[in-house]
Amino acid sequence: MNILQTLARERILPVLVIDHAADAVPLARALLAGRLTSAEITLRTADALESIRRVVAEVPEIKVGAGTVLSAEQAKAAVDAGAQFLVSPGFNASVVQTAQAMGTPIFPGCVTPTEVEAALAQGCSSLKFFPAEPAGGVPYLQALAAPHADVRFIPTGGISAANFGAYLALPNVLAVGGSWMATREMIAAQNWETITKHCVAAARFSGIL
Repeated sequence: MNILQTLARERILPVLVIDHAADAVPLARALLAGRLTSAEITLRTADALESIRRVVAEVPEIKVGAGTVLSAEQAKAAVDAGAQFLVSPGFNASVVQTAQAMGTPIFPGCVTPTEVEAALAQGCSSLKFFPAEPAGGVPYLQALAAPHADVRFIPTGGISAANFGAYLALPNVLAVGGSWMATREMIAAQNWETITKHCVAAARFSGIL
């Protein structure tokens, strides 16, 4: 099962900020115990790439991707570390082209119709919608559906346990991305049991349990 198939099935993409690589493997196992099998590790910390390496090596059941990819160099470093997909906050043609040249799926961030069309011109039809809530949320995505019926979005940014269901109800939403089930604070405190419980609740709502 590739990442698109996994997201279409589970409809939840945990977005993780990991400050210490030692937390990466127990965190991945907590996600897996909660029935979620994909994760986006953001490149916002010094230990992000090492965290990706460790999850790939020790928890192969998890499809791990790199998020906050801002440059072609970061894209290459993430793939070298073992990332199986890439996510960028905005649309950067050089990042998209680098990912495609490496044969790595990428979900570039798009908000406006112009950005969506630029992504489509590069062959991308599964896109990150970021920042989802500040950009207009559910009503905005509903409006985008009319002219871009074949595009599927992964809304991220301001997604929580309270509102992710509203996004999942939209036909143009592939999955939702968020950190509510595994916040930076939970990870730092090594609250693996709590993280698993949040993942189970999200998985149950999305219909895989």
